[in-house]
Parts: sequence; C-alpha cells; structure tokens
Amino acid sequence: MLSSEVTGHTILHLISHQKIPVPQLKIKTMKKILLFLSLIFLLLSSGCKNKNASDKYTDTPTTGDATIAVDETFKPLIEAELPVFHAVYKYALIHPKYLPEVDALNLLLKDSVRLAIVSRPLSKKEMDYFHSKKFFPREVRLALDGIAIILNPKNPDTLLSVETIKKILLGELTNWNQINKKSKLGKIKVVFDNPNSSTVRYMVDSVTKTGKLGDQLSALKYNLDVVDFVSRNPETIGLIGVNWVSDRDDPKCLTFLSKIKVAAISREAIPTPDNSYQPYQAYLATNQYPFSRYIYALISEPRAGLGSGFTSFVASDKGQRIIQKTGVLPITQPMRLVKITN
Repeated sequence: MLSSEVTGHTILHLISHQKIPVPQLKIKTMKKILLFLSLIFLLLSSGCKNKNASDKYTDTPTTGDATIAVDETFKPLIEAELPVFHAVYKYALIHPKYLPEVDALNLLLKDSVRLAIVSRPLSKKEMDYFHSKKFFPREVRLALDGIAIILNPKNPDTLLSVETIKKILLGELTNWNQINKKSKLGKIKVVFDNPNSSTVRYMVDSVTKTGKLGDQLSALKYNLDVVDFVSRNPETIGLIGVNWVSDRDDPKCLTFLSKIKVAAISREAIPTPDNSYQPYQAYLATNQYPFSRYIYALISEPRAGLGSGFTSFVASDKGQRIIQKTGVLPITQPMRLVKITN
C-alpha cells in the first residue's frame, strides 16, 4: 500500500503537468483536497497495520490452529482426547508434538508453544523466568498417572517391593538370583524410553532420591521400544507410562499386554499377593500403588486461546470420562471401588 505522502505528491505532480484536467483550481482548494486524500490514505494504512498486528492471535478457545507439546509418555491419552475435541469443535485444529518431557518444557519456555502437557508443575526458577517476561502461566491438574514396571512373560518374579526396585535402579542388585535364588534369568537389565523422559526424572526424584542411577540401565527412544525390548528379553525390566498398558478397550494396548506382564509392587519389604498392587485406577485412587504422579497442563497464553480451550475440554466432564476409559485416574470423575469376595 502507498503511503499518504507519496500519493499526495504524485497527485500534485499530475495536476501541475495537467495530466488531470482541473478547471482553474485555487491553491487553497488544492491543499484541502490533498489534505483530505492524505487523511484517507493514513486511515487505510493504519487499518492494514492493525490487521497485521492482530494476525498474531487468530485462535480462540474453540477455533484456530495451534501446536502443543506433549510428554511422549502421555501419547495414548492425548490421542484419545483429540478426535473427540476436533469432532465437537470443527473449526479448531491442534497439532501435538510428542517429545521427552525436558524437550516439551523447553518449547514452552522458548514460547514455541503455549501449552505443554507434562508430569510436573513449573519449578520456581521456571516460573520466575516467565514472570520476568510478563507471562503468568497457569497449571491445571488433569489426571493421576503411574509408572508401570513391565516384565517378560517368562519371568516368574511378578511381585516386587519398592526397596527392590530402588536397589535395582541404583545397581545394588544386579542379578535375578539375588531376588529369587531359584532364578536362572541371569543379569538384570533395566530399560526406559529416553534419558530426558519424565519416567527417568520420577525414578531419580521419587524412588532412588540420590540423583543417580546404576550402570545397568539403558535408554531406548520411545515407550513402544520399551515394550518391544522387554517382550524379546526375559531378563529385562521396563519402565513405562501406565496409560500405554491400561486401556483394555484399545486393541493396541491389548497387543502390548499379550507380549509382557505388569508387575505388582509392594511397599512392604517382603511382597505378597495381599500387599502388592498393579497400577489399576482403584489402586492409584487409594494410593496403594506406590509409583504415581499427576499429569499437568501448563498454559502460557497471554489470553484465552486454543490451548486454554483444549485444557478446559480435557478437564470437563466429557474429557475426564475419556481419561477414565484409558485406565488413568481422572481428577474430577468419582470412582466406584468394588471388592469381590469368593
């Protein structure tokens, strides 16, 4: 678009060379015309600039196009939520990036995304960084998740204590015959999804509490890689997000469960069938399963946009019922615990 100054000069030039027929205009009249035209072009230019400035925020809670960062551990849960959200809000489109937790948080801190779904709230240092940029992020709890300990079907030792898991992670227990003298599986090997994953951080922060792990641990890349590796190696223990093995209505989940076993974990020193629990919703709700953690939505939007809308949907009654179906424990939905006796 031409500026008002250039346009006014051009009109004056045309008039002076009589390319535009003007019957004996007085100088004052010409000045008034030029001033009027200048004002029009100024207003038009200002309108264009305002339009370009508003293009930065084209999304609303139910419309627009947005990219979000998601801890790869929670991929099954978000993949269950998104089709329903898109079906309800036909003018909204969300592109999830499934990443290790560290990478997802880095995208949020760099303002590359405005929503990250991870397993922890922001630290004080991270919150201070946002405040220094005049951003005031919100944290919303969406669900209660857990870390599942998966084993090869050929491994008979399916009852493990928290202390045993801790010693394995620290490298103090290195052979299966140290846990079960009759075991012939040999050296214990532990695999997890990624060195930057929330699973590793949880085990370091909440289980070993030493800031270190043993040498027999190996990082693969994805949760699916962990399932596959454990299914082919009887001596291996896998650490994986519960929602990968908890949805009994998901054909993919049933395929995973046919390849591996989920260990029952006890807080007691000697695990028994009566004091050991698998990561089912009931045992997450009653805190009997020890390896549990919350799922958070971290929102850094300066105003309510599509990230806020998707978070509200997941936290709503419909979104929470979807979470309930995946096997993870929803925050707001009531749970009914049924005890079956013989």
